[in-house]
Amino acid sequence: KFFFFSSRRRHTRCSGVSWARRCVQETGINAEYMGIMTQNTGSGSQRSAKDRFLDTIQPFVIGGLSGMTATAVIQPIDTVKVRIQLISEEMGASGKKQSLNPITIAKHIISSEGPTALYKGLDSALMRQATYATARLGIYKTMVNKIKAKQNKTEITLFEKVYASLIAGFIGSLIGNPSDLILVRMQADGLSPPDQRRNYKNFFNAFARIIREEGVTTLWRGSTPTVLRAMSVNLGTLAPYDEAKDILVKIRGKEDNFVRLASSAFAGVVGSVVCLPFDNIKTKLQRMKAGPDGTYPYKGVVDCVTKTFKREGILKFWVGLPTFYVRVAPHAMITLLIQDYLTDLAHRTRGKH
Repeated sequence: KFFFFSSRRRHTRCSGVSWARRCVQETGINAEYMGIMTQNTGSGSQRSAKDRFLDTIQPFVIGGLSGMTATAVIQPIDTVKVRIQLISEEMGASGKKQSLNPITIAKHIISSEGPTALYKGLDSALMRQATYATARLGIYKTMVNKIKAKQNKTEITLFEKVYASLIAGFIGSLIGNPSDLILVRMQADGLSPPDQRRNYKNFFNAFARIIREEGVTTLWRGSTPTVLRAMSVNLGTLAPYDEAKDILVKIRGKEDNFVRLASSAFAGVVGSVVCLPFDNIKTKLQRMKAGPDGTYPYKGVVDCVTKTFKREGILKFWVGLPTFYVRVAPHAMITLLIQDYLTDLAHRTRGKH
């Protein structure tokens, strides 16, 4: 039957896609082979190679653009979040009471440092997304697509989504840690006395100075909580988003804007609660400076967790949760919605369905 349809195709007007699908129906050729036939039809092997290349880089490009757009929108909230965590740390060490109200802190930043201080470190934040978001979102989508293609199905299990999200978060966080460290330092600099501030001019100035003054390995300081945070972010946002979307699509019978908004909002809640403790520890480790005797406030992750618990209490691991949610939820929603929009746009542009 395969050869019959192959020769017959020369005398018909049916498209390459419909011909390949008919072959699949008649002969039982698997879906992966059908994909190869569909890609090769009409434009030759050169177009197929181009499509395979675009299929490879598309999730990474879209992931990076989505993350950078979301970061540009929520950067002021992220700055306030970092200040809340560090003020809480100082309160635990000194016993001095200070306001942790996000509005009060935002007003203080604007009055003492100017409105642009809310966007301090934006270049580092965008660089972080260009590396971290590009890697974590691109790897996650690539793994999900590979699993679907290998098993010849349109949906994957929750366990497979969790597995893909954890691997993507692990790799992405290692790539993005230098940018993340620089971002935290620039956002926290205003809390230090003027004579103790680092006063980085921009991302590249900070990058060069850290290597020159502290050594290249310092760029990965706090990488353990960064990795744990990234894995928890992916676990708490990407997997729940896809799972919630699959469930809502089955209920409503279609994937529309309501499904995407509801799924991304749910992912934002889960992601905030799961990853805030890791974000708190990461911030403290990346911001810390050596004292006059050359020792650091924390020896490592375990020491930081122990001291935070003793000085501030267990609930302070979630200090600033409302602000963190206001930061994480919109970021997750914007990122995931833009990612879906750009993916659909790319498929329409390339003629894929």
